[in-house]
Amino acid sequence: MAPAFTSVHFWLFSCLVAVISMAEAQEAEEFIYNHGFRDAKLQLDGSANISSNGLLQLTNNIKRLKGHAFYPSPINFNVSSSSSSVGSLSFSTNFVIAIGPGSKESSGHGLAFVISESTDFSHAEAVEFLGLVNESNNGNSFNHFFAVEFDTILSLDMGDIDDNHVGIDLNGVKSNKSVRAGYFSNEERKNRNLDLNNGHPIQVWIDYNGEEELLNITLAPDKTPKPDQPLLSTSIDLSGILKDVMYVGFSAATGSIQSTSSSHYILGWSFNRSGEAQGLDISKLPKLPKNGGQRNIVRLISIIAAVALLLIIIGAAYVYRMKKYKEVHEDWEKEYGPQRFSYKTLYKATKGFKDKQLLGSGGFGKVYKGTLPYSNEQIAVKKVSHETNQGMKEFVSEIVSMGKLRHKNLVRLLGYCRRKKELILVYDLMENGSLDKFLFDDDKPTLTWFQRFQIIKGVASALLYLHEEWEQVVLHRDVKASNVLLDSNLNGRLGDFGLARLYDRDGDPQTTRLVGTLGYIDPELIRMGRATKAADVFAFGAFLLEVACGRKPFEPNAPPRDIFLVDLVNRCWKRDAIVDVIDPRLQGNYVVEEIEKVLKLGLLCSNPKPDLRPAIKEAVSYLEGTASLPDIPK
Repeated sequence: MAPAFTSVHFWLFSCLVAVISMAEAQEAEEFIYNHGFRDAKLQLDGSANISSNGLLQLTNNIKRLKGHAFYPSPINFNVSSSSSSVGSLSFSTNFVIAIGPGSKESSGHGLAFVISESTDFSHAEAVEFLGLVNESNNGNSFNHFFAVEFDTILSLDMGDIDDNHVGIDLNGVKSNKSVRAGYFSNEERKNRNLDLNNGHPIQVWIDYNGEEELLNITLAPDKTPKPDQPLLSTSIDLSGILKDVMYVGFSAATGSIQSTSSSHYILGWSFNRSGEAQGLDISKLPKLPKNGGQRNIVRLISIIAAVALLLIIIGAAYVYRMKKYKEVHEDWEKEYGPQRFSYKTLYKATKGFKDKQLLGSGGFGKVYKGTLPYSNEQIAVKKVSHETNQGMKEFVSEIVSMGKLRHKNLVRLLGYCRRKKELILVYDLMENGSLDKFLFDDDKPTLTWFQRFQIIKGVASALLYLHEEWEQVVLHRDVKASNVLLDSNLNGRLGDFGLARLYDRDGDPQTTRLVGTLGYIDPELIRMGRATKAADVFAFGAFLLEVACGRKPFEPNAPPRDIFLVDLVNRCWKRDAIVDVIDPRLQGNYVVEEIEKVLKLGLLCSNPKPDLRPAIKEAVSYLEGTASLPDIPK
């Protein structure tokens, strides 16, 4: 009989694990990057990157970006033993930052030096949250981070003092203490202002004495010696914030619109947990990129924005004089108030539903690009014709329910509006438009196989969420390439819920009128008139073949036996000539096993008998490689 694993053994094992972790962390008590970061192995995520000359860029000046860079190894702060050695909490760091392009007309949002328990900021938001937190967890004690922010935008809801300040942040971005940016001139013996967004390097020193609980933050232009007096000196106890093992690094974020977006750089960095950080040799640091041309662009954008603003004011004055827009309101809609947009808001957002705002149109309505006037949030607005009020209450109820869907591969449904015989649906705008444009429009770049495969897996994951993982079953009923939208990173998101229906998991889908697109419609749906999960799987199969072959599922002008893509693929599969149907624009650059898997799965999902098709959960397993595809008889 094996000896029992006693509590003593467990204690010894725990101690061993802790000692190994501490040993790894202790190796990184001091470091310096005085020649840039080209050979550094920093943990980067978001928009952060290192240029060829070693310059660390956390963000460029594109809106709504966030970037992080952390020293790769954790630092041991030995907090658990700080009662016997309070000074172990001490640290010192020296670094050089630059925020550009150097004009108040285009700045934001800011950057921060961070000491954090974790380097995972995937749920954090950009803009005023600086890539550290989001609205729901801002200030939560379990965040466990200390930060010094360099903020160039005034955010009243964050308690900012101005648009050029340095602040101390504990577990959130509402600063515990902040001061206008500046430095003490040793020669003039007085304080001078310092513009954080001047586009030039600024040197920063942060020194914390754990024994005295004293934090000093000092700034100066890059070639100025360290001032005799700090910009900010305050008493602060970090023992409740810092843990035994922490990570040190930087976070930055840009604003919600182009005019509140700056590039954020780190030129050099030194850190010491047990003494004063080594000084940086400014002459050895990498150079910042020249931005004279960028400034001209900023000026041009400012002029264009000013002219656009004037036109908006004139247009708003005209609209204000128009009679009130007539909408359809019924008593039962009162409970949906937060999800309802006013027609006036959407009219303004789409500039009167002008054709120049038109993103696309189809048999079920037109889609317009819009910008909400009160938040500058970009949206897609779809106008759907609804000839009768019959079933409207149930339809709106389902639309509002589907607005609660949350998945990274679904386009978010924001709300609705009713006017006359129109139902208007409001979605998040996907900047790159629909997938079909990239498959069939010669003016668009060709998507690589890697990009296509990621899009396919994303759509499959979204369907799994709709069919199996949400509180109710959601039948999309219109899965196709034109309803798969691409975000700024070309990630696929399933959108357009105008035809979707939902039902309880213990219920059955109701008989419905035939809707959908030829080539994607399940033959069983035509026969029985009942939408099912299997019908969505059939459409998904057509979608798989469409993406891999670069051809629409239904081509009326093709030879009779090739009108339906599934017939062509099936015929090529049976004669071992599957490569004949692969999109020639891929030029042979694909993983054979992956593309054959997609084509084979497309055939399985397109089986005319619903009970022989895989469920979407099985399809996801096949795509992820956790299960093997069954053989298809040839």
